[in-house]
Amino acid sequence: MRQTIEVRCVSLARYILRTGATVRQAAAHFGMSKSSVHKDVHERLRTVHPGLYQEVSQVLAYHHAVRHIRGGLATRRRWRLIREGRS
Repeated sequence: MRQTIEVRCVSLARYILRTGATVRQAAAHFGMSKSSVHKDVHERLRTVHPGLYQEVSQVLAYHHAVRHIRGGLATRRRWRLIREGRS
């Protein structure tokens, strides 16, 4: 693996740990695609930095567990705005 990819994986992981960001938020922050971020922190980080991988996987597991709640809240907000005429 190239050195720059390894550095990018660690940078992404540290950002996610520091901010509690989702894959989507990390992708927006770094100007990357969600699939690239996902591949970096799920596949590449495991070989580059196993300890950091364990920590990041806990944060991402939490986001995975609550994503249906966030989706429901977003839908609720959207429909409230439509009812108020501010769509």
